[in-house]
Amino acid sequence: MGHSLKILGRTSSINVRKVLWTCQELGIDYVREDWGIGFKPTQSPDFLALNPNAQVPVLIDDHGVLWESNTICRYLVGLYQRHDLLPVEPALRARVEQWMDWQATELNPSWGYAFHALVRQNPDYQDPQRIQAGVQAWNDKMALLEQQLSKTGAYVAGQEFTLADILIGLSVHRWQMTPMERPPYPAIAAYYQRLSQHAGFKTFALDGHN
Repeated sequence: MGHSLKILGRTSSINVRKVLWTCQELGIDYVREDWGIGFKPTQSPDFLALNPNAQVPVLIDDHGVLWESNTICRYLVGLYQRHDLLPVEPALRARVEQWMDWQATELNPSWGYAFHALVRQNPDYQDPQRIQAGVQAWNDKMALLEQQLSKTGAYVAGQEFTLADILIGLSVHRWQMTPMERPPYPAIAAYYQRLSQHAGFKTFALDGHN
């Protein structure tokens, strides 16, 4: 399928890497431009005309402009009809999408303070009590993932790798690489090893990313 695709966003953004890994799984060629912290400013009028939220990534293709990383990933998988990654049957699709939504609305917010403090070392995020509370909240969310992976014994939504594993896999890597105390979650450890066999995980998680 011929398709002209441009992605705006820096690779240090976990949300940009969601889209890049999805593109790799689909075999899509694309052009990427660095936007965001340390690069071209997302507050510029040109960027705001594409995404008024001033956030990366932004996708530009033959059909127009999209923002919000999970939506972009859904769109690309649908466009290329990769029903193994996101099923068509409503119940199967919902099981994948519930974990995608959980990653965005529950897991991501839990790590905000701790990640900025411990990895980014942002001086505005150095309250010891809030760091401790953030680490606890993050580990609590990962406990839910541990329970799910213990049930499936494989991937987040079941026995097969899906789009949810791209999103959550990058989040698991971030949790694994952050210098903090973590419970010994054996199902997550096994999941991490399974993900490590995927080329996209090696490129967009293991190769120096957090």
